[in-house]
Amino acid sequence: KYPFWLSLQQAPANRPATRLSQENVCTQTTMKTILATRTVEIPEGVEVSVKARVVTVKGKLGELVRDFKHMPMELRVVKGAEIADESAAPEGEEQDIADKDFVKVDLWFANRKQLACVRTVCSHIENMIVGVTRGFIYKLRFVYSHFPINVTLNGNNIEIRNFVGERRVRKVKLLDGVKYIRSDDVKDEIQLQGIDITKVSLNAAQIQQNTNIRNKDLRKFLDGIYVSEKGPAPEV
Repeated sequence: KYPFWLSLQQAPANRPATRLSQENVCTQTTMKTILATRTVEIPEGVEVSVKARVVTVKGKLGELVRDFKHMPMELRVVKGAEIADESAAPEGEEQDIADKDFVKVDLWFANRKQLACVRTVCSHIENMIVGVTRGFIYKLRFVYSHFPINVTLNGNNIEIRNFVGERRVRKVKLLDGVKYIRSDDVKDEIQLQGIDITKVSLNAAQIQQNTNIRNKDLRKFLDGIYVSEKGPAPEV
């Protein structure tokens, strides 16, 4: 019955004035970690350089560059002696650590979601090191019940024909640095190899998603090209 401003100034006797008190204010604080640190060991034969959060990894198979400027953290290459001084390693292991190089990732005053980025960056750098030393391989198998799937390489395009009897040709562009191999010892299998796990896995996913069955019962129609094996290439 009364306006809001009137209720604060001239409230009736049976209705006390309502004012914002300190007890009614809800303040939410977030717990932050002062410093989160993680290191990645640089093996022999691999050269890693960091400049303005752009990481360059060179090895016997090639060179990879990745930009981490979207993550507010410190990235630098340090000697093992600095790591040994900060960590409480046994005396025998301190000498082994001092002779090696490491990539150190520091993140200051991070909340819970930002802390996850430290491990993510380290995993990306580890994959780059594995890529330039061993490479990655993805194996895909053809699955069909009646119509055999025909896959060929035409230039930079992977062409998929006769999928469930269709005449349409499905094409997947082969990314730079990815090598297409048709297995000789295994029937209906292709392999994708490369040093960049991002490009190799993306090409494998594009091939698998290009042969998805639509508007049919997936329990009955199982035709397609599926990833059967993936990981680092075997050491020679």
